[in-house]
Amino acid sequence: MKLSASRDVLLKPLQAVIGVVERRQTMPILSNVLLVAKEGELAVTATDLEVELVAQANVDVQAGGEITVSGRKLLDICRALPESSEVAVSVSGEKLHVRSGRSKFALATLPAAEFPSIEDIKASQSIAVSQEVLGRLIEKTHFSMAQQDVRYYLNGMLLETGGSHIRSVATDGHRLALCEAELDGAELEEQQVIVPRKGVLELQRLLSGEGSVDVVLGANHVRIQLEGIRFTSKLIDGRFPEYDRVIPRDSSNELRADRDVFRGGLQRTAILSNEKYRGIRLIIRDDAVVLQAHNPEQEEAEEELEVSYSGDDIEIGFNVNYLLDAIGAVDGDEVALSVVDSNSSCLIREPGKDDCKFVVMPMRL
Repeated sequence: MKLSASRDVLLKPLQAVIGVVERRQTMPILSNVLLVAKEGELAVTATDLEVELVAQANVDVQAGGEITVSGRKLLDICRALPESSEVAVSVSGEKLHVRSGRSKFALATLPAAEFPSIEDIKASQSIAVSQEVLGRLIEKTHFSMAQQDVRYYLNGMLLETGGSHIRSVATDGHRLALCEAELDGAELEEQQVIVPRKGVLELQRLLSGEGSVDVVLGANHVRIQLEGIRFTSKLIDGRFPEYDRVIPRDSSNELRADRDVFRGGLQRTAILSNEKYRGIRLIIRDDAVVLQAHNPEQEEAEEELEVSYSGDDIEIGFNVNYLLDAIGAVDGDEVALSVVDSNSSCLIREPGKDDCKFVVMPMRL
């Protein structure tokens, strides 16, 4: 293998894929990236056996070939070279040689044949969707995914298709976030897949918000083709909970407030909440809500906010971080909280909008 390119051209695909390269690996090959050079193009592949990223760059290929080399070391070398400098890459024996100006580097390699790759994902349907729509589905729900929960199917995000709708849902058992979008003219098969947490966060990093992408759903994988980058992730094999059953339907007790004012009040009161449980009490009455927090040091915080409310008087406790995450994901200037009683979940959304819903379970204080 022998190729040359500018430092900036080489840097771009390395930066695009490095997110899935784990720093500590039980398998040495997984800390490497696969370099494949042919016909004026270099493909750089990284994988952690769960997520695979392939990024392309146009380079001058004098001799094709494939090899694996430490992803972080090659990235650090390219980063450290002067901007716009020319870089020559070649393989001889078991070493990858990088030359630029008076700088020379020789890196250890491992055979390309040992590198695990995902080729055919047995596609069941392909969906064309804008990056803006897909990015919004992830942004509005990703914070509700569980982390290292024994219920492994919660450690990811549900992507659900059917009719003209695509929906994302995430829950950790204490809260739930749902967002859906309508794809004009689409007729989608009914399908549910669970994308693992790491795949969701990596995809969110890659989406720029411009142009469209093809989302290919397979039996065990999801593949998304962006400009110059191919993202593939394994799916979590499991049954996602029947999320529809936990979304409150009765919204007779609905509180409406200025989103920023309400969020500011929660943030101030939360300063003196218990650092471990982050509990905060809401006392809701006619056109007012009192926010209260206390901690084991006998410190207390209280703030009263003007809101629009004309339902039953309710006292209810919540994890304040869950409330802040949900309110932060609401788009409009106003936020609506629907509460049935002090033992029921709270539904949070933008008034009059049903495309994004957030549910937070109460906690005893």
